[in-house]
Amino acid sequence: MTSTTTPRSSALRTINIELRAIEDLANRIDEEFEAACQLILSSSGRVVVLGIGKSGHIGKKIAATLASTGTPALFVHPAEA
Repeated sequence: MTSTTTPRSSALRTINIELRAIEDLANRIDEEFEAACQLILSSSGRVVVLGIGKSGHIGKKIAATLASTGTPALFVHPAEA
């Protein structure tokens, strides 16, 4: 924050940046997203999530979220599969 930037203006700028990011994300939710959701929801076994690096961290979170909401899921590191 510069000496001319107020906490209020900085907060509003940050909120506007986040708002644009959320609007962009909303525009990306399409038929492919719907198909992926239906595929996961209709699976009869476990959902296996894989990823390396940052994708691995996100994959672990996705697997944990699925498992905690009733969809059997697990994370497997591809190098250890």
